[in-house]
Amino acid sequence: MQESRFLWGFVPSFAFRGGPVLTLDAKGRITVPARWRDVLMSTVQGQMVVAKNASGCLTLYPRPVWDTFEAELVRLPMKYEGWRRMYIGSATEVEIDAASRVLLPPELRAWAGLEREVVFMGVGDKFELWDKARYEAAEALTIASGLPEELQNQVAG
Repeated sequence: MQESRFLWGFVPSFAFRGGPVLTLDAKGRITVPARWRDVLMSTVQGQMVVAKNASGCLTLYPRPVWDTFEAELVRLPMKYEGWRRMYIGSATEVEIDAASRVLLPPELRAWAGLEREVVFMGVGDKFELWDKARYEAAEALTIASGLPEELQNQVAG
């Protein structure tokens, strides 16, 4: 993790990659993997925001990352009001508890189809939470659409 200068001081700059398939408990809690929990507790005191993602999953943001994203959304022209509503209107503040879990609101779990197996994936400065079957279907569609020309020389095919 790096720190970058931001308006009023230092704000963490995160780089999360990959992640496991986890089990959602009966109360709708997901355990934050240990490899990320410690950095999130030390840098943002476990303060996170969970919101809908247009891909059909949930996005879990460290609080400073969410604050930056929300500020960008607010500056968008009115023609993007529906997107602003989807993201900001669904945003819920959550906290990593003493047992390293985050409670996901039931309405967001239902919207994303999260019932049992959840892919907890680091994607840069945030995490995506996917229903395992939904993620596998989305990934299959991505692969079926073919590798974009811009990536053909960048990744092994």
